[in-house]
Amino acid sequence: MGQTSAVSVTLNQEMQFVAQTSSGHQVILDAAEQFGGENAGPQPMQVLLVSLAGCTGMDVISILRKMRQEVESYQVRVTGRRAEEHPKIYTHIDVEHIVTGQVDEKRLAHAIYLSHTKYCPVMAMLQATAKIETRYSINPDQ
Repeated sequence: MGQTSAVSVTLNQEMQFVAQTSSGHQVILDAAEQFGGENAGPQPMQVLLVSLAGCTGMDVISILRKMRQEVESYQVRVTGRRAEEHPKIYTHIDVEHIVTGQVDEKRLAHAIYLSHTKYCPVMAMLQATAKIETRYSINPDQ
């Protein structure tokens, strides 16, 4: 049987919830002011994009380190476009990997490919409902 994860959310006030993970971490979730919240934390759909960025980012940096690539900095930017009708799921997601350092382009592309096709479960789940496009840049300011 696979790994089990558990979370709970508890109403704090208005539209604000405190999420508790089985690993002991907490995250404040809130709605935008226009929906009765105070914008005191990320919205659940934003956390989904954070999960995707973190998942693929952890995969890629791990693979690059195993390839002995000299990464000075690394950022993953994710932008999601949602459907206009409820349940307003993400229909298109852009994932951009921005790396600085002595990194071979072919190795970076391969690391991203492995994350997106084999290792990142968040990617696999979102690909079922959204078109996901990926791009990368190495040393973009040089």
